[in-house]
Amino acid sequence: MSWAGPDELFLSTSLASFLDKKLIVLLRDGRKLLGTLCSFDQFANVVLQNACERVIVGELYCDVPLGLYVIRGENVVLIGELDRERDELPAHMTWVSEAEIRKAEKAEKDLKDLKGSMRKRMEFLDFD
Repeated sequence: MSWAGPDELFLSTSLASFLDKKLIVLLRDGRKLLGTLCSFDQFANVVLQNACERVIVGELYCDVPLGLYVIRGENVVLIGELDRERDELPAHMTWVSEAEIRKAEKAEKDLKDLKGSMRKRMEFLDFD
């Protein structure tokens, strides 16, 4: 068995510097989770304390509380530290309730689906 050199040691414990700090975690499915990193393992599985999902639709946003949250490492795309002294969002963003943001999400999805179905219906015209 060989011992890890300084480079390998730094790479394997790079999340250690984020322990007890507020982070944002971007997942493969596009969700953004915020919370305090309490634990992690060698597979990048992470545990967030006081976690919430930040949902953004247009200029509306909501932080949906999740509590203690375990994230499987294979779903993590990006982990970054948040600056506690700075405002996290631009001033033009408006906070709304969870019910309102879910309505806005549904309306956005319906509009996207409608555009997709209209595009499929118009393919027979073949404008190329």
